[in-house]
Amino acid sequence: MSQEYILSRSSVVTEFFIVGFPGLQPKYYSLMAAFLLCIYIAVITGNSLIVVLFVIERSLQKPMYIIMLSLSLSDIGFCTVALPKVISRYWFNDGYIGFYVCLFQRQLIHYFGTLNSLIMMIMALDRYLAICYPLRYPVLMTNRTMRLLIGFSWVTAMIAPTISLMQTVKLPFCGPNTIIHCFCDGTSINQLACADVTLTNLNAYAVAMFVLLVPFSFIIFSYLSILVSVLRIANTQGRMKAFSTCATQLTIIAIYYVPRFVVYTTSNIPNAQMNSSQKIALVMFYSLLPPVVNPFIYCIRIKEIRQFFIKWCVHRNRFSLKVNKLTTPK
Repeated sequence: MSQEYILSRSSVVTEFFIVGFPGLQPKYYSLMAAFLLCIYIAVITGNSLIVVLFVIERSLQKPMYIIMLSLSLSDIGFCTVALPKVISRYWFNDGYIGFYVCLFQRQLIHYFGTLNSLIMMIMALDRYLAICYPLRYPVLMTNRTMRLLIGFSWVTAMIAPTISLMQTVKLPFCGPNTIIHCFCDGTSINQLACADVTLTNLNAYAVAMFVLLVPFSFIIFSYLSILVSVLRIANTQGRMKAFSTCATQLTIIAIYYVPRFVVYTTSNIPNAQMNSSQKIALVMFYSLLPPVVNPFIYCIRIKEIRQFFIKWCVHRNRFSLKVNKLTTPK
């Protein structure tokens, strides 16, 4: 890369401007900012609750809850990277973001997306072993094994985004700097390059499909195997319990994967294009809905977490009664 090119790029494009939702009228900016802020608060509150529960309640320190902890941390990380800038854009009309800050945001956005995909694959593996091999499950899936799998996911999730980023930084950016999106992502940045990005976009698409299809294929295999095992269960109550557990996870997985396939596919098929507003709305839907609903779904449906809340509420009520007795004058 020549010194002339480096100076040209740094002197022309030093920052990008985040548009957000194109076509949104200025009179709705404050409302949109408030809505996104509420989502951010809900994500931080709900997922932080999972983290706190895991830390203070030793009975929850099991393989399944290690997965939930990791997913919660990933969701907190994603929303913390993605939302503050777009909230600032709508609340303070400050949509500008530095060139390298944008690339850093892009890297983390794709990193947490990849990480979530790997975590859901591990979740499917955990359910597969628990239902298909219930007697061997305590031996096959220990806390140590789960920590190794989760740690491996947190490390390897950086590989695919880094490969795409290395291709992006080689592109010349010499003029347009308006990102039609709510955050910096690979496709939106590549479109602003002063060069033919067809090959770059195809490579990015191939990497994205690999990141999605490999875990998704394993997830489908796991849940098909689970379905076969569940149908063999003679106990109707046990069968319904297994179906109920898997149905919740499959719903979240479907919300995560299906819209992503739609967005990535329509972006690379000429006759299947979506307009910018539709694409951004779909991206925000599959990016923000799971982090919001995950903690509440798991807290409601998992018996041990419900029991912990009941125990905590009873303890709090007893403590309040003791305080009232001590402070009430006789």
